[in-house]
Amino acid sequence: VQLQASGGGSVQAGGSLRLSCAASGRTFNIDYMGWFRQAPGKEREIVAAITWGGSSKYHSDSVKGRFTISGDNVKDTVYLQMNSLRTEDTAVYYCAADLQGGSVIPTRPYQYDVWGQGTQVTVSS
Repeated sequence: VQLQASGGGSVQAGGSLRLSCAASGRTFNIDYMGWFRQAPGKEREIVAAITWGGSSKYHSDSVKGRFTISGDNVKDTVYLQMNSLRTEDTAVYYCAADLQGGSVIPTRPYQYDVWGQGTQVTVSS
């Protein structure tokens, strides 16, 4: 499985961006997809996650109500719609795939097996 993230950029506070993560290869092995972010000097943290079929979703408290994760299994792509962006959302965003998922949506980086390259999101005041 390979992942290609795109859609980052610079936006003013209150604005919106949509990130995309296209999966290729043996995508039938994917159980969960997640979006993580890492700001300078901080640990990588979960933003949102979704079952590959889209039946269950998770959003961290810090983005709940502002960000929405979704998936398109026809296009093998997962999206992160980010609205009402804040300066504290500035980070490098990564998508990741869990190929050995259990019954609970994974929220820790070590639980994911494949990572895409990061895409920078910068929110200015």
